[in-house]
Amino acid sequence: MIIENQATVTQAVEEAVSRVEDPRLREILLALVRHLHGFVREVRLSEREFGDAVRVIAELGHKTTASHNEVMLMAGSLGVSPLICLLNNGNNGQTETQANMLGPFWRDDQPLCASGASLVRSPTPGAELRVSVSLEDPAGHPVAGAEVDVWHSSPEGLYENQDPKQAEMNLRGRFISGEDGKFHFRSVKPAGYPIPVDGPVGDLVRATCRHNFRPAHLHFMVFKPGFKTLISQVYSPDDPNIDSDVQFGVTRALIGKYVRHDNPSDEFGFAAPWYSLDQRFVLEAGEARRPMAPIRGKVQAASR
Repeated sequence: MIIENQATVTQAVEEAVSRVEDPRLREILLALVRHLHGFVREVRLSEREFGDAVRVIAELGHKTTASHNEVMLMAGSLGVSPLICLLNNGNNGQTETQANMLGPFWRDDQPLCASGASLVRSPTPGAELRVSVSLEDPAGHPVAGAEVDVWHSSPEGLYENQDPKQAEMNLRGRFISGEDGKFHFRSVKPAGYPIPVDGPVGDLVRATCRHNFRPAHLHFMVFKPGFKTLISQVYSPDDPNIDSDVQFGVTRALIGKYVRHDNPSDEFGFAAPWYSLDQRFVLEAGEARRPMAPIRGKVQAASR
């Protein structure tokens, strides 16, 4: 159609999009056009501001590499990732859920480990941690044979893909739950950490006068056919930023009971202080699907 004025631009795009054959894609695109054009009209976006927005979007792509995903980081910093998670879990947003956002640091090639193994693959100073995990279905029956990815940052606040000094796959592992639905592992207690702020996400954080820290947490992803894949994060309640996460990820259901022990453990060979965490996950019936990994590799040490 011939564009007569600003109002008919939207009509023309909606008419074109309405010819999309896939009904779900058509629904999404029509809503996108309606809300996007409505946003432009509401704020009366200037040509200069539009140019700035295009540059930001392009920079998100330029900053995304095999070891860093700026787009995923921006989605969390705008609250989109946690919103999508809460809308799609817990009876479609109606009840409390242990689900949480995937985040930008999961790798799909984490090594398979035996129950009881340590995630520490290179010298990693910090308080030692023992984690016991149990998996159940909604009726309370154990879920055996589930594949569980675990990953977390170092006590220095860096994931191994960000830090050339850490060994490949340090503080990462994949476990299979036993017949009793359980497994356990050893690691070091993670620390809170700053998200990278040398790109568009940093500009957003500074503009909103926020700090750029995430509270300390462990990541879990539970995969078992017949159950909806559970992606979760278990947060440490003693972190000073527990109520001001820059990625808006902390819910009450995800604050873990990390127990501090001030005496050495002969059983585990831990020096004091050390921590323990007993974590129970309840899986919902649904589709078992492994997501696409947001990163594929590790940063390389700078050449001299």
